[in-house]
Amino acid sequence: MKELSKEQQKFLLDLARKAIKYYLETGEKIKIKIEDEELKKKRGAFVTLKVENQLRGCIGYPLPYKPLYETIIETAISAATSDFRFTPLSLSELDKTEIEISVLSLPQEIKDINEIEIGKHGIIISKGPYQGLLLPQVPLEYNWDLETYLSHGCLKAGLPPDEWKKGVKIEIFSAQVFSEKDFSPKN
Repeated sequence: MKELSKEQQKFLLDLARKAIKYYLETGEKIKIKIEDEELKKKRGAFVTLKVENQLRGCIGYPLPYKPLYETIIETAISAATSDFRFTPLSLSELDKTEIEISVLSLPQEIKDINEIEIGKHGIIISKGPYQGLLLPQVPLEYNWDLETYLSHGCLKAGLPPDEWKKGVKIEIFSAQVFSEKDFSPKN
């Protein structure tokens, strides 16, 4: 997975913010044309929104479904307006909102949980119709050990927390994670 440059990261963060603002003002999806071939490649990605360090929305595509820049537009709008855990973001909240983007590698199934590196790997846990995904930065934010991480992956999938001990499909992926705070004047 080719890492995005600082310029590409900043472009995508700005694009996410513009997409949310435009959608909240007009109800329409922003339309842009880009020249950067790397940003036209299909990549899985998530957009996470936080207000005062509290999660306010997180939506994404785990698999490469659309060109990266289109994925960022769609998932930014969805994180702001369609995350069922939260009321839609208001225009007045947008100034207090920090945007974080995670660009994902392709998931790979594992057979041994010891292959999971906390902080490096995100997890996808699935069993039957149930599926839960946690980004690699989540266990670091909450100081989780491996078992807690797996338990929360099961809960996210709608499964009992110990289901990972009884047989689930576990996939891991890595992510390039960057946020607006990486580009703030304070850094």
